[in-house]
Amino acid sequence: MSGVLTAGEVAGLIAATGWIVLVCVLAMVLVKLARLLTETTKMVSDLSARVVPLLEDVTVTVNEANRQLVAVEAITKDVKQVSSHAAKLSGVTQTIFTGPLIKVSALSYGVRRAIQARRPHRKVRRHG
Repeated sequence: MSGVLTAGEVAGLIAATGWIVLVCVLAMVLVKLARLLTETTKMVSDLSARVVPLLEDVTVTVNEANRQLVAVEAITKDVKQVSSHAAKLSGVTQTIFTGPLIKVSALSYGVRRAIQARRPHRKVRRHG
């Protein structure tokens, strides 16, 4: 065998070197991709560990808010009933006191007019 390479051998050697470089680059890319997937998996796991208690806290908070809303609704209903009763009581009180008060006022006016009508009229003296 001679020490000189033919053109076909040189082309084969260049092609083989290119494939080796390509395989090395792909291996590095795959290693970096594997690291990225490992880190992503770790981050998702950490996030899940943090999110689950947070979601439980949110659920507890929402349930407490719903319970408070039910209590507020009951209070609002009671206040509405009290307001309704107060309005009815005010109407009844007005009817009880205003009717007789008007009658007494009318009676006293009538009595006063009757007394004035029975008295003799006084003549008003003028100084002058």
